[in-house]
Amino acid sequence: MDYKNLIVEKSDKICKISFNRPKALNALNTEVLEELDKLLDEIEKDDETFVVVFTGEGKAFVAGADIGEMKDKNLIEGKKFAQLGHKVFRKIELLEKPVIAAVNGYALGGGCELAMSCDIRIAGEKAKFGQPEVGLGITPGFGGTQRLSRLVGSAKAKELIFTADTISAQEAEKIGLVNKVVSQEELIRETMNMANKIATKGQVAVRFSKNAINRGIETDIDTALDIEINLFGMCFATEDQKEGMKAFTEKRKAEFKNK
Repeated sequence: MDYKNLIVEKSDKICKISFNRPKALNALNTEVLEELDKLLDEIEKDDETFVVVFTGEGKAFVAGADIGEMKDKNLIEGKKFAQLGHKVFRKIELLEKPVIAAVNGYALGGGCELAMSCDIRIAGEKAKFGQPEVGLGITPGFGGTQRLSRLVGSAKAKELIFTADTISAQEAEKIGLVNKVVSQEELIRETMNMANKIATKGQVAVRFSKNAINRGIETDIDTALDIEINLFGMCFATEDQKEGMKAFTEKRKAEFKNK
């Protein structure tokens, strides 16, 4: 399927998705979210995609939700727009396959929320993060009040949301919002290197690990440990476990079939 607002590139088990509305700083409108929703369904079914990478064209990752579209919405329309954003971002979060955000520039509002729905965030040194919504008379609406507090703690999340401050990539790394900061020139190479490293591992185990982390963090420790025990046990019913351990004992590289 062709996409108007997304550039989709697939190679070596990696699907790289670039938001492509550079004149609008890649702002998220209904059309972009609906395209992304359909693309995520395709990726979930694609056995040849192991890792997903998001980035943006131009000087923004995603500068936020499209204010031009939002400004005249009423209560019902505003709620429906938030529901669409939540549906798509939750789909990213629950995608079986790991998702990495290569944050090349502005990641504000909906852009920061999109990055937070990814599993890993790598930022270029010029990237900027923030939740500026209260300056527009609204709350974060695509998960910002929930995911930001889970990533950086409630006190820091409240500070960033209440003040609408924009922070640098370096500050984002300091507070745990991003995994690491690299030079702008190295951002895509570093991100693809990590994606390729993940793609060489046993994908059943990678996906089980994502499942265990996502489910476990939302519950008590005993329930979470039971989730891990069950998924660990399920690994022993896979061909990957047999091949991985056999390769280790034979001192050779494993050839995973991801089964």
